[in-house]
Amino acid sequence: MKPFWILGIDVAVQNRVGAEEYGLYAPIFSFAILLNIILDFGITNYNNRNIAQHSHMLRRYFSGIFNVKLILGGIYLVITLLFGLAFGYEGRAFWLLFVLGINQIMASMVLYLRSNISGLHLFKTEGILSIMDRVIMIGLCSILLWSGYFEGRFEIEWFVYAQFWAYFTTAIVAFVLVYAKAKFYKIKVDVVLFRVILKQSLPFALLVLLMSFYYRLDSVMIERLLPDGRVQAGVYAQAYRLLEGFNMFGYLFAGLLLPIFSRMLKNKESVAKLVQTSFNLLFIPAVSISVVSLLYSEELMEILYLEHIGESAEIFAVLMVSFIAIVLTYIYGTLLTANGSLKQLNIISLIGLVVNFVTNWILIPIYGAWGAAVATLGTQFFVILAQIIICKKLFKMHYETTFIVKQVALVTMGVTASVYTVSYFSDFRIHSIVIMAFFGLLALLFGLVNKNDVLKVLKKE
Repeated sequence: MKPFWILGIDVAVQNRVGAEEYGLYAPIFSFAILLNIILDFGITNYNNRNIAQHSHMLRRYFSGIFNVKLILGGIYLVITLLFGLAFGYEGRAFWLLFVLGINQIMASMVLYLRSNISGLHLFKTEGILSIMDRVIMIGLCSILLWSGYFEGRFEIEWFVYAQFWAYFTTAIVAFVLVYAKAKFYKIKVDVVLFRVILKQSLPFALLVLLMSFYYRLDSVMIERLLPDGRVQAGVYAQAYRLLEGFNMFGYLFAGLLLPIFSRMLKNKESVAKLVQTSFNLLFIPAVSISVVSLLYSEELMEILYLEHIGESAEIFAVLMVSFIAIVLTYIYGTLLTANGSLKQLNIISLIGLVVNFVTNWILIPIYGAWGAAVATLGTQFFVILAQIIICKKLFKMHYETTFIVKQVALVTMGVTASVYTVSYFSDFRIHSIVIMAFFGLLALLFGLVNKNDVLKVLKKE
């Protein structure tokens, strides 16, 4: 569902409205996400775990937590709008920020309500709710884009309003379902409970806040620092979209690894072998995808977009090198999270934020959106190297020389073969498949990936 949303609807919207109009929306959307952690502070995770263990407590907790979420929503919206005014948003931009802020509040509320449903082990119902907003958004946007009723017209505000109605409808349905189970709701704030949650969740909330900033700051700074900021932000958004699509694979893998790492650490088992297996399963596909993206960045952009192909292709090529570092953070960052090493993660993220801000501030005025891609590249590789060093120290992990030699040989042979075989293929899609298959074959020949290791990971889940 999400890949179709990113590569189908989102791309279609940008092609219809153009880079400048989308460049108005993209940085404001990123801006609205920056302070998103205010909406939750770990409440959803706390509630999911608590209701799963004590389902009868839903009646007691529902009113108190729901009302706290409403208050947090109001605080988030006020702070976001004040920062928006300070950043110079006005007119259409300020209105879009307001509606997108409301959308973020409702999206957060839906996640909280879903946590009650999943905590009650109503997984089919939770599964339906998890896709309801996307289904509604896709339906509304499909009508607006392709029905013919609007004669090819499309305004970026319509895209934001479609999101609003999708989140609003899903939130109402979710509230009704949870209320039917709780059978109780009153206007009451459970201050004591909120203090407990806040105390437990503050380090994690800080981590999410810092990561949100260095992941989303680039788009905002492009729009603010450049004379043609909206156009450049739109071009950057074109390049960033495929990275987001590929990133879903790493995100899903992290969701698989977190409970496995947590259980192994609790049982005092060594995680070194699982880390090495996970490294191979993510690093090798990431490198092959990055190689394809570097060789065929322009062709990939031409498939998706109608304008600014060359510019977005140059940015995309740089971003996809950073993809290698990003997917590895789903291993090492997840391991540190499972170990409760939030202090170390927060220090890394804070330094990463400073690095990202400074490099963006220096590079964007000189190199435009391409400079922001370079800043992202530097930030992501700094973060993953710091995480690897800390993991090696905490868990006493040592990579054998043969393992490192095999990885270097695989990358060298794979990249060399990919570059030198370009002229033999008239269709880049066929060559791309061959490149990824060749990397996979090398991984098998070098013994870096085998069926048994993959099965062990799946069985541990």
